[in-house]
Amino acid sequence: MFNRYVVCLAGLPFLGTGASCAAVPDTLRVTLSEVVCMAQERSSDAMAARHTLEAAEWSYRYYRADRLPSVTLTSSPNLNRQLNSITQPDGTNLFRQQNQLSTNLTLNISQNIAKTGGNLFVRSSLQRQDEFENHWHAYSNTPVLVGYSQSLFGYNGLKWERRTEPLRYQRAQKAYRETMELIASRASSYFFSLAGAQTELDIARQNQAVADTLQRYARGRYNIGTITENEMLQLEVSKLSEETGRLNAEMDVEDAMQALRSYLGIQQDVVLQVVPDTLIPHVQVALDEALALAMQHSPDPDGFQLNRLESESNLAYAKANRGLKADFYVQFGLSQTGPSLSESYRHPLNQEYASIGLSLPLLDWGRGKGRVRVAQSQLELTETQTEQGMQDFRQNVTKMVRQFNLQAYRVEVAYRTRAVALRRYEVARWLYIQERSTLLELNSSITEKDAAQRNFIAAVRTFWSLYYGLRSMCGNEVFSHIS
Repeated sequence: MFNRYVVCLAGLPFLGTGASCAAVPDTLRVTLSEVVCMAQERSSDAMAARHTLEAAEWSYRYYRADRLPSVTLTSSPNLNRQLNSITQPDGTNLFRQQNQLSTNLTLNISQNIAKTGGNLFVRSSLQRQDEFENHWHAYSNTPVLVGYSQSLFGYNGLKWERRTEPLRYQRAQKAYRETMELIASRASSYFFSLAGAQTELDIARQNQAVADTLQRYARGRYNIGTITENEMLQLEVSKLSEETGRLNAEMDVEDAMQALRSYLGIQQDVVLQVVPDTLIPHVQVALDEALALAMQHSPDPDGFQLNRLESESNLAYAKANRGLKADFYVQFGLSQTGPSLSESYRHPLNQEYASIGLSLPLLDWGRGKGRVRVAQSQLELTETQTEQGMQDFRQNVTKMVRQFNLQAYRVEVAYRTRAVALRRYEVARWLYIQERSTLLELNSSITEKDAAQRNFIAAVRTFWSLYYGLRSMCGNEVFSHIS
């Protein structure tokens, strides 16, 4: 009875926003599994969870794509027809009419190197220069150019992303699964709120009917002098009180029904009647197994680890920007020029370039050291919070497992208590009608009957709340042995 996420939504015609009024049923009876299925499909929480997971998936795709080679084709034609100041051989400037066209095409292949944080690129470019006044043109050709750039002592963000991004995506996937189970838990809460309100309405209707019957008996007995006026008036007051209770219970049912409809995304004014499960199996969850599954399926351990890695990354960044910084750049290629395209490919010449840039702060008044100390302090705080968080996480799992292992027995006790209280009420009512019992004993039996019914619904509600809560932390495998 635990694997019930197989409800076909197509069988629920009222869910479609475009359904006609004639297709909307007046009353719909739904079970807990059906409500959970609808909530996980249509609730605003489920939609938000799916959008959050989709955003995490695209972010992870971007991270993966950033590790693959990028191919770029660029071109920037430039037409120049204007008077410009031209420097002459003797150093003077004269305004000359220019009529030029410059066209170029560049193909660039670039690859980030995560291990070193550098960038390797291969480039090929072709440029043509046209001088319209002199009817002259020339080509500049670079068939191949290989280059590499590297920060020698800088912060390697690619290395840290390789550690954090897969963990971030894994955490997002686990968080989505956890959110869906929490949605089930919330849907269960709405379900049993309506179930409790319906129970209260049933109790109120039953008590009103009984109070009406007893009031009629009491009036007849009062007329023949077997009961006092005080007892008859007490029964009349009880009848009026039960009528007021029924009216209040009807309003509570409507409010709980509206809350459930709203959460499930049901826009039609359909009457929902929930059918709570009354048979709860005795289930025992092994604590060691639950802890192992929680470490595997819950997003909390991944979140703690991710916070630690981000703090370590911030410390590495602060250290890299404190002292000597150097940027290295080198490229080698072949190039040539010529009046025609074919000649620009003949006898290419070597093209070499290398540079290194150094930066050393001589006096920063302790700013770099301060940033490192702040990052170090934040890392120590994160480690403390991680340790405390993991301890609290294990305690929460342990507490929930122990509560769940006891709850099935509590439901059974509440079920038997309800049956006994109902039987006692029937006996007390019969004895009072037979004038063999007092009104005080009858009222006591009614109170016990009503309390037993409420306690049973509350016990079942707590069982399913613990069930979905345990699934949210430990995954479906924690109940895989249950049929």
